[in-house]
Amino acid sequence: MMTDKEFSEIKKRFRPDRNNITSVTGCFVSSSKEILSRFKIPVGVLADEQKEWLMKLLKKAVTGAYGRNLQSIEFSNEQVESGEEHKLLMDLRESGLENEELLTVFYEKIISSFTIEDSYLILLAYDPYDVPSFSKNDEDIEDSTEMFRYFVCSVCPVKITKSALGFSLADNTFKNIGAESSVCQPKIGFMFPSFEDRRTNIYNAVFYTGSTKENYPEVLETLFGATAQMPAEEQKETFCNLVAEPAGEGRSLEFVQSVQNMISDMMTEHKESKDPEPLLLDKNDVKRVLRTCGADEKEMEGFDERFESGFGESAEISPQNIVNPKQFEIKNSYLSLKVDPQYSFMVETKVLDGTKYVMVRADEGVQLNGISIHFDGEEPSIMSRLSKEIEDTAATTKSSEENN
Repeated sequence: MMTDKEFSEIKKRFRPDRNNITSVTGCFVSSSKEILSRFKIPVGVLADEQKEWLMKLLKKAVTGAYGRNLQSIEFSNEQVESGEEHKLLMDLRESGLENEELLTVFYEKIISSFTIEDSYLILLAYDPYDVPSFSKNDEDIEDSTEMFRYFVCSVCPVKITKSALGFSLADNTFKNIGAESSVCQPKIGFMFPSFEDRRTNIYNAVFYTGSTKENYPEVLETLFGATAQMPAEEQKETFCNLVAEPAGEGRSLEFVQSVQNMISDMMTEHKESKDPEPLLLDKNDVKRVLRTCGADEKEMEGFDERFESGFGESAEISPQNIVNPKQFEIKNSYLSLKVDPQYSFMVETKVLDGTKYVMVRADEGVQLNGISIHFDGEEPSIMSRLSKEIEDTAATTKSSEENN
């Protein structure tokens, strides 16, 4: 699996002056799955702005985080030795994307498995990277010892912009701007092979998705013979259900805060340790978090089965998919309350006279729709008034009962 540092090194290649990409190959596919045109555009003939925009689209194939936008594809020994999916990828690389017959087979695989409402572009670029070797201090560049030959693919929707009214400076008048095609950010992409230990690893590829809600299982099966990972949004929902399930109606605010804080601390510690490997949580890690935060043995009964049912037996979860260290939000059907996580201790829940309340301490600078709110120090607080009303009601009830 590639590290963040290795991803960073490859992403730097997608600068006009940093790569050996001589041309971009691809095709234009209609929404009805027909190839309308094929192209091979020399990068050198493009204007600087066009070149930079094209490089950004290709770079997306290696942008994101494992378990969120990126999935590591691992080929088995059998696939590498005799699998048709792996052979096609290897042949495309060996040809430098110059073999039209291979490209036709590749295009057909994407078209048969990838479906969207819009037309789209399939973009391919081959880059032979003469990998420099660094000294121990990572500063002095030594002689190259590795040639990393790889290619990337980005599949980008093409949307038709609406006609609009424009102003022409040359003619000093208004003109109608007709509908035009606009290339959007990639929906999917990949890099093959992967770059691990700063060397070529033909047993791995990297697959990219632009959405955290979709995982495109048909594409993964068709291109790589691989199984799609659970989308990031679904991971979060599954985790929330896993944490809340034993309590039936939910957990206490304090328990949920503890779980969020503990996982956030793990993420911070991992970042500070500069460990090149991504932080992933397995079943035992999640179990340890819940127990540390106060879940008792009765609440943990059946946890293994619930985890495996939701995520899979050997699943590893990226913590950034289940916890956002920068967000603390409480909501229901009519309320959404967002608090800076460092001030989450100011939020508490109370049940007063059978009614549930979410309370937030407000020190100063309170506004309603931009208008400052005044707190009169001599006036009883809302909670004080509520408590007084409860006491008065109880006293009245008691007096009535005594009189009867």
